[in-house]
Amino acid sequence: MFEKFYKLAEQPFGVTPDPRYLYLSPTHSEAMASVTVGVLQNRGFTALIAHPGMGKTSLLFDLLEKIHISTRTVFLFQPQLTPQELMRSLLADLGIPDAGEDVAAMQLRLNDVLLRETASGKKVVIVIDEAQALSEEVLEVLRMLSNFETSREKLVHIVLAGQPQLADRLASPSMIQFRQRISIVARLVPFDAAETRAYIEHRLRVAGHNGWRPIFTDHAYALIAKHSQGIPRNINNLCFNAMSLGCALGQRSIGHSVIYEVLRDLDLRPHAVESTDAPSEDLALSTQLQSPWHFFGSFRRRLAAFTLFAFLAAILCWPLPLAKSHSDHAAAATDRDTATSPVANVPAQNDAHELNSSAQLHETQNTRAKQRQEPKRNSQ
Repeated sequence: MFEKFYKLAEQPFGVTPDPRYLYLSPTHSEAMASVTVGVLQNRGFTALIAHPGMGKTSLLFDLLEKIHISTRTVFLFQPQLTPQELMRSLLADLGIPDAGEDVAAMQLRLNDVLLRETASGKKVVIVIDEAQALSEEVLEVLRMLSNFETSREKLVHIVLAGQPQLADRLASPSMIQFRQRISIVARLVPFDAAETRAYIEHRLRVAGHNGWRPIFTDHAYALIAKHSQGIPRNINNLCFNAMSLGCALGQRSIGHSVIYEVLRDLDLRPHAVESTDAPSEDLALSTQLQSPWHFFGSFRRRLAAFTLFAFLAAILCWPLPLAKSHSDHAAAATDRDTATSPVANVPAQNDAHELNSSAQLHETQNTRAKQRQEPKRNSQ
């Protein structure tokens, strides 16, 4: 929608975990290094803990992309599984058809697959996203899978990625045996203001922005960092809506007023504008918020109003019918001829005056003729 307006090759703030847009902040780089070491060294279990929207899935996709040549990978997105469903999903992703067996029989078949893969020089990595939703029965099955090993190495490495509730569950006394098997715990923390700005600029560069003219002002960056709380998913939503609104308003540079409008639409902050949010040079914002344009309210209504105004303007500026145009041309030509005619330039009262003068001259000549004839009659 706004890609052409801002001269981008593609939409930079998508909702899918595209590894091309992965921004490795210091904490993301550290987490990536920790998980990679755990996988390559076959440490058995690795946990990745982060709040929602911090980019866990993007990080894991990037990891799997880097190791896919030397590994067989299984990625599970649905953690609400029973032990039987978990084993069926694992075997299906490894190309083993379901034979309707119980959990113990499926574990034996999985062990055979792991031995074959290890003999061929490949590791097997199982990644489970949103692992905080796993039941204790499923976690116990996963713990038993870590027993699949030879005298020299583990046959499978399991990565559990989840929200902070996962760490709480693993810390409970009932999970002590499971927790002891997790050799590496990596965490993702929210961005600070500088990292937020770097993250936005990184995504814009990947989308094709040359960086010659900044799209967001410094104040806009500060507001995005504050109200997104440094969470990439919130940053993406704010930037996408800000660029959509900026395009609709024809603003090549997105300032604080657009961000405030988007914040109101997304309800990511209190409705009352804090005085500390607006510096003294931005006091004009309060005037703008009371302007007739602000009457249209939310972003969607502003877009609708903008479209309506454009439609009405197109109707009012549409050319008149051809027949009327011809009559207008003819009237204009007649006006030009009349304006250039010497007779037309003489006022009407001058014409009347000339007629009266001619009549008076004719009457005077008749009177003089009669006076010349009267002496002749008298002499006769």
